[in-house]
Amino acid sequence: ILQMAGRRRLVSCICLGLFGVLCWVWVSFASFPDDQLPLEAMDAAERAAFQPQSALSEMEFTSISSYRGPGNSDRRSNKELPIILWWSGGLFPHFPGDTERIDCVTSSCLVTSNRKVQLYKRTASIIFYGTDFRAYEAPLPRLRHQTWALFHEESPMNNYILSHGPGIRLFNYTATFRRESDYPLTLQWLPSLGYLLKPAAVSLQEKNRLRRAGLAPVLYMQSHCDVPSDRDRYVKELMKYIEVDSYGKCLNNKPLPEQLEDTATATGEEPRFMNFVARYKFHLALENGLCPDYMTEKLWRPLHQGCVPVYRGSSVVVDWMPNDHSAIIIDDFPSPKALADFLKRLDENDNEYAKYLEFKNPGRITNTRLLEALETREWGVNDMSKPNYLNGFECYVCGQENARLAAERAYRKAPQKNQPPLPKMADNSHMGCPLPSPGYGDVQDLPADDGWLQIWPQDYWQSLDQAEGLESLIRHNESDPSLLWKHIQNIAVSRARGKH
Repeated sequence: ILQMAGRRRLVSCICLGLFGVLCWVWVSFASFPDDQLPLEAMDAAERAAFQPQSALSEMEFTSISSYRGPGNSDRRSNKELPIILWWSGGLFPHFPGDTERIDCVTSSCLVTSNRKVQLYKRTASIIFYGTDFRAYEAPLPRLRHQTWALFHEESPMNNYILSHGPGIRLFNYTATFRRESDYPLTLQWLPSLGYLLKPAAVSLQEKNRLRRAGLAPVLYMQSHCDVPSDRDRYVKELMKYIEVDSYGKCLNNKPLPEQLEDTATATGEEPRFMNFVARYKFHLALENGLCPDYMTEKLWRPLHQGCVPVYRGSSVVVDWMPNDHSAIIIDDFPSPKALADFLKRLDENDNEYAKYLEFKNPGRITNTRLLEALETREWGVNDMSKPNYLNGFECYVCGQENARLAAERAYRKAPQKNQPPLPKMADNSHMGCPLPSPGYGDVQDLPADDGWLQIWPQDYWQSLDQAEGLESLIRHNESDPSLLWKHIQNIAVSRARGKH
């Protein structure tokens, strides 16, 4: 009797369990958002792609914080929010875990670095880190319902694919150092206005004393030598006409003090290192890559310390200077000798040299573009009262995607009354860095075995091949990125035949 009763209870439990599962399935399908098409409406390939929707069940979504933007009235549950996938997991701006809910200024999203959700229909956008973006590793096929976003604050030399039209056009949203990008990071190396206004670390009188004691007027400190800007070639020529103290591994002619050897290539601001370099009147500030608006600590640090940067990098750097007399632009001079002669004259004339530091006096920063950009940017540098630019950009993408999805829903419900969302695509102004050129002299005068010539111009044009190859893969709806080289070859053949 007991065994029969046990079996009856077991059967009852199984029935109740099955009933519960059926109810869960019914509720799940009944609550499927209106803006998502049923699987039956898709073709076989799409249906297969969207089947594995169980990845999210293995994740636990939590809110990034209890703060909610002043315009955010988004009360949707996590299961209803669009998903943003950080393809470069090492850059995921949340800790711990690989998934978060973000409540931004106007709307909310789920963000994750778990690539299992790539094919999930709710995954609305994928964010790529430019340095890590490789054509042969791109997530293919590119799904029609997903946008791509690019975050790239680093040197153009890290990925020249992004400097070509076919490469940058792959992205719908951008955050780069260019002011024309959707979420500009142009002043990422400038923490604040106060950073510029800080009094000079070493007085002019002390700099002159150090000069009389044998310190060179010009400092050069680099340990990254073989770069697209070919800066060492220019500096080597300049050193023929003016004394330069060169530390680091590039053109080294002086050893660093032992206690500073670990900071030779550092971008941090260790006090002993900062005091050491602040003694020099002029800092050679040559970026590793040349591109509009690409400006790093090489420019801002000397201005902060009260030294004069001798600059080459962004061709429009004057747009961001504190005033029209705070930096010396290398390309304003016809030759290294002409620049050296000018630096010698400033070194010998305290009044003329001091004019380059007048921006540190109250009211002498007159560049309204610089002042407005620092005042209005929503992200901060070492400023806990503002989001960092990683969180800021993902919230920008979140807002854009929620607006796009809302516009698509409105259009589907009432196409006579509403317009579909306009397609958005980046262009060359969002990156668009030029072909590397020699740091000094003409490219046609370089010997064929020149190391720089064998690397950087070739890398630039090979990157164009890869950008065109990836564009072709996407256009042909390929799912295997290893076919990139075949597509590149086909393009080369077509071009040779005059058909591309």
